[in-house]
Amino acid sequence: MHQTNFLVREPLLDPKQKVVGYELTWQQQDSAAATRAELEDLVGFVAGLVNNDEQGWLLRDKTLFLQAVPEMLSTDALYNMPPEHTVLSIRAPMLANADTLAAVQGLRAGGVGILLRDADLARVGSRLGTIASFVEVKFTGADVASQARSYAALKASNLRMVGRPVATWNDFDACAALGLDAFVGKLHLTPRPGTAVTGMNPAQTLIMQLMQMVSANADVKNLEDVLRRDAALSYQLMRYINSAGFGAGREITSLRQAITMLGYEPLYRWLTLLLATASTNAYSPVLLETAVIRGRLAELLGLKALGKADAENIFVAGMFSLLDRLLGMPMEEVLAGIQLSDDVVAALMTRSGKYGPYLALAEACELNSSLVASLASTLHLSPAEVNKAHLEALAWTQSVTAS
Repeated sequence: MHQTNFLVREPLLDPKQKVVGYELTWQQQDSAAATRAELEDLVGFVAGLVNNDEQGWLLRDKTLFLQAVPEMLSTDALYNMPPEHTVLSIRAPMLANADTLAAVQGLRAGGVGILLRDADLARVGSRLGTIASFVEVKFTGADVASQARSYAALKASNLRMVGRPVATWNDFDACAALGLDAFVGKLHLTPRPGTAVTGMNPAQTLIMQLMQMVSANADVKNLEDVLRRDAALSYQLMRYINSAGFGAGREITSLRQAITMLGYEPLYRWLTLLLATASTNAYSPVLLETAVIRGRLAELLGLKALGKADAENIFVAGMFSLLDRLLGMPMEEVLAGIQLSDDVVAALMTRSGKYGPYLALAEACELNSSLVASLASTLHLSPAEVNKAHLEALAWTQSVTAS
């Protein structure tokens, strides 16, 4: 299919701030004017990239929320999506049509999730609860008492509530207290207020030391000696090297073998991932996942034009672009703690230099922004190339962040 539009993703958080799924839409799309063809293209494209015959559902435990209109409820592409990980959102007034209602009930019987938008919450206690699995509620900070009454009725039904828009962490806390099940908003880009983090924890300090040593091409034995100081870190490296498909043909049993087999550039990249996961901030689950997707997406976007070595550096820039929030310290302070190339620093500080535009494009894919098209055009990347990289980054992230 010839794509002219770009994907935008929005994470759905549960009350513990864990990412439970993603809503995928086309950039700059007026949801009321979305056509059958556009929405069928989206379902078909997504199904082809994140659900395959050999490996199955590449997004692990994540659910995808996709917009639907009545005319596409019987599209063949839906049969290529795992029903337990698929939720179609549809406007509740459309269910007044008997054929639409029958199609929705058929999908529900097959296990596909249905999210109702613009629903009359007063009616939810009756038959809507048998038709849909989710209902979208418009959360506002005002008149919380009346919202609490509405939500109490919903909680008594088997419907799960998705709050939108949840624009602040205060709203998030209010929604969680009211019993909502998931939340949509830009919180993945907003540090959660709380106790300021002063400096790095011991694990982060050790990882930073290793990154400095790798940058300086330190001897393998010296790297091994530092790794030995942290049993958990050593274990994670051994687990990674033996599960990452390096094709060694035999199990790697020593740290020296692991470092040699991995090589310095991939080791640096792995340490970058580890540095983010070593964060102890309360708001890190969604920030971490966003950082990994951003890093991988930026890397894939730059691979064709710049080659593998530069793409590895773009990944580091993408990961580091949220490290200030993950570590709870200013970016200048983060950068003072580690030596990075001028190109990576330029990308991080001003989105300039050789890597900056790729990082900027990866960031723009997180927002419904007209910037995506202009940035992609400047980098000579087609919508299809950007979208493919976006979904591949999403799938890759699930594989490296899975516990």
